[in-house]
Amino acid sequence: MYRKVEDFLQDWSNSSQGTLQVLESITDEKLGQAIVEGHSTLGWLGWHLATAPAFFAGLVGLEVKASGNPSDVPAKASEIAQAYKKITEDVKQAVEKNLTDEKLEETVDSFGKETPRGVLLRTLIDHQTHHRGQMTVLLRQAGLPVPGVMGPTKEEQAK
Repeated sequence: MYRKVEDFLQDWSNSSQGTLQVLESITDEKLGQAIVEGHSTLGWLGWHLATAPAFFAGLVGLEVKASGNPSDVPAKASEIAQAYKKITEDVKQAVEKNLTDEKLEETVDSFGKETPRGVLLRTLIDHQTHHRGQMTVLLRQAGLPVPGVMGPTKEEQAK
């Protein structure tokens, strides 16, 4: 749980930079890459990460809009990355403008359960990290470069 706005903003910045590296590794040709048929694709996961922060922001009481319909995955990887860049900046600005350390400890309704805003912001980052991890596996499976988000990859260590 976040108790300080600055702590969230620091983690959001670091986490978002890593996620953007992953998104920028995707090519248009590999947007349909899934671990097996019928599972989440690189394109779907990327678009989910570019739109889901609006949902989490709404739970916290912030107004952040996604760049498009969460159900309509763009056909260009660059559009996903651009939408992600925009929403990460929008979340940052909304938090800076509207939240205080005290407000992070206030509870809001989250699916019928009173939950501190700081918990929901932690969940936003955990959610992003979870899907980013899925995407790194798919990048490797697709033969695309895997960025060393949380440390060097095997390929980076070999350099």
